[in-house]
Amino acid sequence: MVPRPFRIERVKRELADTFTWVLRARDGSPYRFEPGQFNMLYAPGAGEVAISVSGDCRDATQLVHTIREVGAVTKTMGAFKAGATVGVRGPFGSRWPIEAAYERDVVFVTGTIGLAPLRPLVYEVLAQRERFGKVIVVYGSRGLDDVLFASELHAWRGRFDMQVHVTAHTAPSGYRGRVGSLAAAVGAAHFDGANATAFVCRSEAMTPPAVRALQGKGVPPEHIFVTLERSMKCGIGFCGHCQLGPSFMCREGPVYRYDRIAPYLSVREL
Repeated sequence: MVPRPFRIERVKRELADTFTWVLRARDGSPYRFEPGQFNMLYAPGAGEVAISVSGDCRDATQLVHTIREVGAVTKTMGAFKAGATVGVRGPFGSRWPIEAAYERDVVFVTGTIGLAPLRPLVYEVLAQRERFGKVIVVYGSRGLDDVLFASELHAWRGRFDMQVHVTAHTAPSGYRGRVGSLAAAVGAAHFDGANATAFVCRSEAMTPPAVRALQGKGVPPEHIFVTLERSMKCGIGFCGHCQLGPSFMCREGPVYRYDRIAPYLSVREL
């Protein structure tokens, strides 16, 4: 429960409302996590928020978080400069089950800030590339000015061993890329649905349409994994803020097999 002090080594402004911190432990000790897990980040004088790790789990010398400014704490964090000290508690939560995708096609479905929690898993899949069939990233954005990690999406698309499909809801006249829904982009992607594992990171309202599109391609329900978001305050299941039915998201989640969590998403009161 006591935050460890970390120094902000570098701040990168990704989008108008989104930035990335590269952190290092003040005591120089390594920091290990698994793809999909999150930390509680503490800004002195402002408060604490749950943020997924967005860096490479194979590099224990630094900790990377990509943060969108959506509230008082994250907006305060957006003003921090390199050299400042912040607190870190964690890692917390469940991981993306990469072993469920071994010897299968892998499909990542996400949009805007959702790529940040998925990025460590993309790194891990590419580090073990020989263990998978096709690797496909389907990414949706509202427009062309809010595409997160655009340079990495370009680099991944340039590889010969993976596919990247980017779609925008709106685009200026003359744009030659895909315009339309993320579900339509999933439908247009070429992969063996019956032999695929999908990892989905979207807002809760947009997760079911993405799942339906994957099921329409034949992806088995037990091979669709999603990450969900609730207000997390303690990170260890004591406060109850992140409860969804019988599950505490900070412990059993934020990554779930979709068919196991879907019944609770249909209950309006939850």
